[in-house]
Amino acid sequence: MTKSELITRLADLNPHLYQRDIERIVGTIFEEISGALARGDRVELRGFGAFSVRRRDARTGRNPRTGETVFVDEKFIPFFKTGKQLRERLNAQ
Repeated sequence: MTKSELITRLADLNPHLYQRDIERIVGTIFEEISGALARGDRVELRGFGAFSVRRRDARTGRNPRTGETVFVDEKFIPFFKTGKQLRERLNAQ
């Protein structure tokens, strides 16, 4: 599901709201999650999961095309861990 599909789905489920308001709400939620992760905070949505930031150490890598050794800088990556309720829903028989 893309962001625009999410907005359309929410608009269909909430006909009393304007689509532009739903776009603003969804955009604000994503911006707040992104901002919190950029500050190094953890974002937990009960029953859904938790977003956090993990650090990858600097390392020596290899260019697959040439085989040349290259240095890869340290970087931070977003990480998502599913919540218990979401895991149970996905694995329901």
